[in-house]
Amino acid sequence: MYASHEDIGYDLEDDPKAKKALKPHPDIDGGWAWMMVLSSFFVHILIMGSQMALGVLNVEWLEEFHQSRGLTAWVSSLSMGITLIVGLGSGMAYLPAVVMVGRYFQKRRALAQGLSTTGTGFGTFLMTVLLKYLCAEYGWRNAMFIQGAVSLNLCVCGALMRPLSPGKVENCPRGKEPCALPAYSTESVKSGGPLGMTEEQDRQPENEETVCDLQAQECQSQPRPRKNMCALRVLKTVSQLTVRVQKGFRDWYSGYFGTASLFTNRMFVAFIFWALFAYSSFVIPFIHLPEIVSLYNLSEQNDVFPLTSIIAILHIFGKVILGAVADLPCISVWNVFLIANFTLVFSIFLLPLMHTYASLAVICALIGFSSGYFSLMPVVTEDLVGTEHLANAYGIIICANGISALLGPPFAGWIFDITQKYDFSFYICGLLYMVGILFLLIQPCIQMLEQSRRKYTDGAHV
Repeated sequence: MYASHEDIGYDLEDDPKAKKALKPHPDIDGGWAWMMVLSSFFVHILIMGSQMALGVLNVEWLEEFHQSRGLTAWVSSLSMGITLIVGLGSGMAYLPAVVMVGRYFQKRRALAQGLSTTGTGFGTFLMTVLLKYLCAEYGWRNAMFIQGAVSLNLCVCGALMRPLSPGKVENCPRGKEPCALPAYSTESVKSGGPLGMTEEQDRQPENEETVCDLQAQECQSQPRPRKNMCALRVLKTVSQLTVRVQKGFRDWYSGYFGTASLFTNRMFVAFIFWALFAYSSFVIPFIHLPEIVSLYNLSEQNDVFPLTSIIAILHIFGKVILGAVADLPCISVWNVFLIANFTLVFSIFLLPLMHTYASLAVICALIGFSSGYFSLMPVVTEDLVGTEHLANAYGIIICANGISALLGPPFAGWIFDITQKYDFSFYICGLLYMVGILFLLIQPCIQMLEQSRRKYTDGAHV
């Protein structure tokens, strides 16, 4: 687990007599931070771009297997769901790519996240064109083999990611190896503890003493037979492993279910409910639009410039522009986030009413631009829980998005199988999206009511 910004973002001054002023880390907001943005950008191209282009394969599967829309949509949904919920496969690369950008940036975090996540739009555009060509030339089975080979470039992206160094290098005497200064936490500085003392050293379990005793016994028992020495070493190793496992379990338990649990944050819980309803409204057009176009006899126009590519291109601009606007000092990230959500819901409700290519292109452009708020999700999550819990919290949000992506497309397909129209699919998904937005509005409304009551009571006392 990586250290938090409080631990690794700043170093102490060299002079212990001077005030313990905090010194910014050289890689924060510069240096290798932009390499992290580049790595995360390509991760989004390879992972999320491939996921969003599955609508091309969905049409191929419908033609070959002749199954219902609801059953066929499970293939695409399971691909996204396993990635986002379980975190297996490409999900093991996606979450670190998002979190590491947040750790390397402080001043322009929203813009950095926007630039890195534009890879989703680029990837959707490129993968859609690539899959169409590969399916036409080699068939969908060979197209998936080639797509898998391209995804091996994730190994290169992972090699570019590295944690921030926990300390800086001291000036050591010549002829000796440079000795790294240990990491300091802000809490240890406030407590006035000696240099080099960290929280982990203060909270060492009693089992560490037994390990030290075993080491002393090992030194004293050198004249004894070698069998006793081996037994002591094995026992020491087992004790050390036990201590580490216990500490790791305590940290995991306290992070999720302890007194400092994320689930005690009511606004974060509301954010989880929003994520459960929201993501399906963004995924469903990518999965079902290629077939909707064929139902409306717009395949020729769509082949010239696919509607999903329009969403992808505007998605790129939306992420960059919304990220830059959210970084302005006079703009609230939450206001930008909510306005973009309302615009996306409005577009989802209008989509079934459009039956021409031009009108569908306009709605797809709105969907693409407004869905750029996904670049703000890590920033909003960090505002709710702090940098220290960002990895765990964003993992929970991604899991909620995965559940939404898992159930949304099959649900839309089942409604089509019943009604023979996609209209009700979009209407119901839009209503569920509105429910998710209401969860986000409940807590601010409660806070406004409490503030008004406090002002009223304070005025009454005066």
